[in-house]
Amino acid sequence: MFYGLNLVWHWSPITLIALIALCLLYIFGIAWARRSTPEEKPLQTRRVVAFIVAVAVIALLLLTPIDMIARTQLFSVHMFQAVTLITVCAPLLLYSFPVWLVQPLFALPLVRPVARFLTQPVIASLLFNLTFLLWHAPLFFNFALRNGTFYHVMMGSFLVTSLLNWWPLIGPVRDLHKMSYPQQMLYAFLDGQPVDVFAFLLVFSFVVIYHHYAVPPQLGISAFADQAVGGALLLLPGLVDLGVMSPLFFRWLGQLEAKAKISDQQRQEEEDAMMEDEETIEQHSEA
Repeated sequence: MFYGLNLVWHWSPITLIALIALCLLYIFGIAWARRSTPEEKPLQTRRVVAFIVAVAVIALLLLTPIDMIARTQLFSVHMFQAVTLITVCAPLLLYSFPVWLVQPLFALPLVRPVARFLTQPVIASLLFNLTFLLWHAPLFFNFALRNGTFYHVMMGSFLVTSLLNWWPLIGPVRDLHKMSYPQQMLYAFLDGQPVDVFAFLLVFSFVVIYHHYAVPPQLGISAFADQAVGGALLLLPGLVDLGVMSPLFFRWLGQLEAKAKISDQQRQEEEDAMMEDEETIEQHSEA
């Protein structure tokens, strides 16, 4: 043990099988999609690197002593797991899948309406926020902490719903729902509010909500301090949302500027044409 922390490795068969299946689907999916015209479907190295990093981080979070500490000793480590899955792994996984790999799947008659429904901004946000908040209700959360398999089901649900949650902003197939830049900024702002309220509750309630955790006395922190640190970590996705809003805002300004330039150019062309017409009329009058 290190400072009383339980460094036992927790090998979860369900998580290990899911990660292996994801890797196989990615590898064979790319090979199948590029089998006929690979030159028309380029695979950038950065997308493969993003996939490898995402899978490696998921394995590090759920298949190492980090997972045991998160389930038995420190709520803050649990929040570190959840926040990393939501803000790091989910965006990396979405980025790692090229459009040409996902598009054929979404073109299937049975898949497209389901995907269109689940990736609607309101639905995607509700699914993520409700999943996250319901799992953290003490009754469900304590049950998951006592059962490693259900704990990983919970973490997997966070990852899946966060993929849906990110889709309206960075999903590879964007033609399902087209949002303007102001709409995307509004979505990014409102989407994180329920989780932020929960985070503030964890930090400022001054009441220990989850009594399952046995914080090692060697760390010299109280159970509430551990909970408050977890709540502070949970505020990070809100900061990520602000980071997402910034480039969207500047893109919107660039779009407005481009439209203004086109409008000015059209107006100038109309004025030039009117001046030419007036000169032509004057010349005919003089003649």
